[in-house]
Amino acid sequence: QVQLVESGGGLVQPGGSLRLSCAASGSIFRFNVMGWYRQAPGKERELVATISNLDYTKYTDSVKGRFTISRDNAQNMVYLQMNSLNPDDTAVYYCYESDRYNGDSWGHGTQVTVSS
Repeated sequence: QVQLVESGGGLVQPGGSLRLSCAASGSIFRFNVMGWYRQAPGKERELVATISNLDYTKYTDSVKGRFTISRDNAQNMVYLQMNSLNPDDTAVYYCYESDRYNGDSWGHGTQVTVSS
């Protein structure tokens, strides 16, 4: 099993920045994909960004050019740098890990609120 713990959420003004962190522990298979999803009130959970163990990245269109995903394999960490935040980015952000042995794993989420 893989355990994921997010941190770094909070309240930020429009145009501001936040950096989310996710610490992974447990039986981590090094050939995996990690990433971030988000769920806004009344909406379905959606992909934000993912990164493979070879650093291949994927972003949803609405965050391209504003968000950057990265990972530290030695520390089993994944990060999401979020710039130029706007109210539409308000959501609970979930860390995600997927590999062939453990399947999909999720963190408990961290709230990001963009408001003046």
